[in-house]
Amino acid sequence: MSEAPSPSPGPVTQVFTSQVAGHENGVLTTQDNTLLIKQALPLELQFYQTVAAAAEPELDALRPFIPKFLGTLALEGELDTDKPASETTINVKPIDGTRKESLVLENLAHPFVKPNILDIKLGTVLYDESAPPDKVARMKKTAESTTSGTTGMRLTGFQVYDNITGEAVNTTKAYGKSISAAQLPEGIARFFPVASADAPVQGLPAALLLQILELLREDVQDIHDALAAIEMRTVGGSLLILYESDAARAEEGLKWMLEDDEEDEEEGEDEDSEDDPNKPGPPCDVRLIDFAHTRFVPGQGPDEGVLLGINTVLALLDERIEAVRKCV
Repeated sequence: MSEAPSPSPGPVTQVFTSQVAGHENGVLTTQDNTLLIKQALPLELQFYQTVAAAAEPELDALRPFIPKFLGTLALEGELDTDKPASETTINVKPIDGTRKESLVLENLAHPFVKPNILDIKLGTVLYDESAPPDKVARMKKTAESTTSGTTGMRLTGFQVYDNITGEAVNTTKAYGKSISAAQLPEGIARFFPVASADAPVQGLPAALLLQILELLREDVQDIHDALAAIEMRTVGGSLLILYESDAARAEEGLKWMLEDDEEDEEEGEDEDSEDDPNKPGPPCDVRLIDFAHTRFVPGQGPDEGVLLGINTVLALLDERIEAVRKCV
């Protein structure tokens, strides 16, 4: 292991079960759920190492909006899905005596009690430059038949907690592939529902949801501005949006964050605040994820397809903000 923290006693890893999109097999989480362990694909590893070591202001602006990279872990095998993990170990089967390197990243969902999570696939180009012709043709067809081609984004999948049962209700990627650009506001409304006497099953109170939407909107704008200054191409990358569905916890996190921001403005940044054991989880978060097909392309400008997607997200958030504001 190159930089990640030492494992704690007991079951070191377990299967990660909170993905709303993407490939589910082979992603692990540490016992305390704070870290994710996923296969280190060459371009993704290179991306994280480059951003971690870079001194360029453009990459400095991007760093807060990607998962924290803690290093790599060498596994002498792969997860054996035919043998469920026991209480003391995860089963790994050998792979021809080779060692697979894995990324160790922060688990973005860990700070939340009941995270509502939305994965938005970004970009108008869905195939890597090294993809075989049949995949290129297939991905072009997917872009043309979904919102990716015209809006630069697609709702890949999301989960929203049910306030009555306390369980997450999942909407699969089939929904995002089936809707038109005109139906995207409906999808965003499904992910950001307002709780009311008539619809108590899902959602936060309108005033609280409005504050969260406004915070998310600010961060998405910052992500857009950061990417507009970086010359790279991202294929298959996503914008991951999370917010707390437990209203009391969201209120607590929002209050703490606003008070902390005021103190920072008065006294300067306090690096120790991140380690404060009394600090509640955040009310929301948004990050860029999935860099398996991300390349830096000096001299070629920013990824216009990805920027189009983020502009679409900004417009959708603006529309949802206006709708929720009317409910306050």
